Amino acid sequence: MEPPDFEAMNFTVEQVSSTYPLCEEWREGAEGAVFHLANIFLVFGFMGGSGFYGLLYLFTFLTLGFFCTTVWAWADPCTTDSFLWSFALFGVTLGQVLHVAYRLRSVSFDTDFQELYQCMFQKLGVSLSLFGKIVSCCDGVVHTLEANHCFAVEGKTAIDKLSVLLSGRVQVTVNGEFLHYIYPFQFLDSPEWDSLRPAEEGIFQVTLRADNPCRYVAWRRKKLYLLFAKHRYIAKIFALVVRNDIAEKLYSLNDRALNRSGFRYDLRLPSYCHMPATELEKAVSPLSTERNVRRTLCSPGSEEGAGRSHSTDSSLSLSEACLSVSLTSALHTRISPAFHPQQQQQQLDKR
Repeated sequence: MEPPDFEAMNFTVEQVSSTYPLCEEWREGAEGAVFHLANIFLVFGFMGGSGFYGLLYLFTFLTLGFFCTTVWAWADPCTTDSFLWSFALFGVTLGQVLHVAYRLRSVSFDTDFQELYQCMFQKLGVSLSLFGKIVSCCDGVVHTLEANHCFAVEGKTAIDKLSVLLSGRVQVTVNGEFLHYIYPFQFLDSPEWDSLRPAEEGIFQVTLRADNPCRYVAWRRKKLYLLFAKHRYIAKIFALVVRNDIAEKLYSLNDRALNRSGFRYDLRLPSYCHMPATELEKAVSPLSTERNVRRTLCSPGSEEGAGRSHSTDSSLSLSEACLSVSLTSALHTRISPAFHPQQQQQQLDKR
């Protein structure tokens, strides 16, 4: 038996020189300006927001950042992988910029609808895509109303749409008496819209007449309710803006109310609810006028007038009570077209 040849079995691995140079020491100088510029663009890009404009901002800065990274990697022949990845990310972000820009252009609107979006819907966080569905519901049509023409006639015009005034001014009257004005970007028929359920029908209890040439946009009730059924978020947005518009109309009447001392009368004070129910029914009846109410409650010989003259701790004087009743009549006429005095009596009994 021959002894093993240990020399032949002694496998020694020769050290192969590395293709890539080893980092034996740190660089004394910093990277070039392109490298730092790339990182600055990336930082600004990741600070982008939401929505179409936020996406456009985000991908634009990312595209610039990855482009600078690609240029920096191309200058160093030892960073092939970095160059390929930077170039790939540059291509992806550039494609996103073009895609978002195309979508943003596809949802652009006319000047009237752009102003409507900026004044009413943008501050509520409504995206352009959702606003596009709102505009498509009204077919993108802007209606015109000539001066001294009526948008609605008291007791005749049916409540079948919801409208927003875009330009001009509309005067609201009831029984020939002035109530308030409607200015641009306010609803023309928000009280009537909110007073009816989807399945109910009604007619205007006020007259809306244009003081000058007006432009407005209108949504049909049926189409708008179908849109609400598909998009609950749009329904909540409309409920918010409509009721906010009603509140503004209520307090516009407050500007005309002054007490005997010359101070503004606050309609939020519920003092008029302490009046007798019979007199309140007469006050809020759509057929009663301000003159009849004042004659009934403010006459020196009436029992209510005598009783109030002797009450020292009453929250309102006689003149303030009459003013409260007249304004209450106007409010119920504008906001509750289907209002009945018997329903008011039942509500007072429950209280």
